[in-house]
Amino acid sequence: MSNSCGAWYEGDPVLENYHENEWCKVSHDDRFQFEMLCLEGASTGLSWKTIMHKRDAYKAAFNDFSIEACAAMTDEELEKLLSDASLIRNRSKIFSVRRNARAVRSIQEEFGSFDAYLWGFTEGRVIDGNWTETSQIPAESEISKEMSGDMKKRGMSYVGPVITYSFMQAIGMVNDHLIDCPYR
Repeated sequence: MSNSCGAWYEGDPVLENYHENEWCKVSHDDRFQFEMLCLEGASTGLSWKTIMHKRDAYKAAFNDFSIEACAAMTDEELEKLLSDASLIRNRSKIFSVRRNARAVRSIQEEFGSFDAYLWGFTEGRVIDGNWTETSQIPAESEISKEMSGDMKKRGMSYVGPVITYSFMQAIGMVNDHLIDCPYR
């Protein structure tokens, strides 16, 4: 395996921008966190590259991932998205955005914010892998398993432990940039 942190995006400006400006950067914004959760869920069984190249289409289809707007989407609105070729036309994944938005609203009511709920899993701390090679980066962790189980109990879907680990990277709860990466 390469010990270059950027090996997974080389030659792709969309992924390069994501790696340099968003991946493993701390976010405390409920809307952004919800967007990343939805995009990670959409990537199940697919490449992250595929999803990132469809990100703008997802933002347009799902009201810039406004939690309230997604929670209020009708069956008809969601069904219409199934014919949109700019999205992954998987019924379960499309409908999971509304389902997860509704669960996030309940979480916000209980915890004050989605952010407070999420960061509670790490007691507000960033988990820093301090990896020297990409082969050391895990696909899941004990915390991602715990988060996954809790999210599932709250009615969320597309939140398995591998997805929740990638999600934790996406919102900066985990820093898996290699120690020599200039974007650490």
